[in-house]
Amino acid sequence: MAEEENGSVGKPRAKKDIAPGRLIDTYAAQCENCHQWRVIDSQEEYEDIRSRMIDDPFTCDKKQISCEDPADLDYDSSRTWVIDKPGLPKTPKGFKRSLVLRKDYSKMDTYYFTPTGKKLRSRNEVASYVEANPEFKGAPLEDFSFTVPKVMEDTAPPDPKVVASPVAKVAVSPVAAAAPSDDDVSDKSTKSKGFKGKFKLEEVTLSGSPHVSPAP
Repeated sequence: MAEEENGSVGKPRAKKDIAPGRLIDTYAAQCENCHQWRVIDSQEEYEDIRSRMIDDPFTCDKKQISCEDPADLDYDSSRTWVIDKPGLPKTPKGFKRSLVLRKDYSKMDTYYFTPTGKKLRSRNEVASYVEANPEFKGAPLEDFSFTVPKVMEDTAPPDPKVVASPVAKVAVSPVAAAAPSDDDVSDKSTKSKGFKGKFKLEEVTLSGSPHVSPAP
């Protein structure tokens, strides 16, 4: 599920902000019992898992598989991982939530796109849009969250300047991760990690769809 490049919609931003970022292209969730990562098929399904993570942790049987089955992916530096916060609300109907990993891998940025493609960058912009469009008055403002996942530094490339990939792949479990880049050849820990109460993101190459996984 590839997303449009950062900056393609809305007003031009300050020069430091318009460099293309890396987008989430894969979602995954981490089983609370075995701590293995499972790919989640869509952003909608991922957000549903994340919103219920605190009261209803993700487990392998919810994907109709066993903890004995091999993991769909491993937590390692072949991709950049980001940790998402469990319990965040699902995106209101009609809107699209977009996460962008900054070019220097320092942090993620959150945006919302309206049904007409307008980019909303803050709670104030969301409130103004909902106020000006009565058909969305039923969308709770508290369901628009600008909380961003935490970039896991041990999975980020040692020198972001040499990474050319403009797209990021994301996985969520109790943690979230960002996808692999062609230039990241380091062999940091390849062991699966458990990220209690958070989510993981994975970064990838030029195209793909985000993957998120919630941790136990």
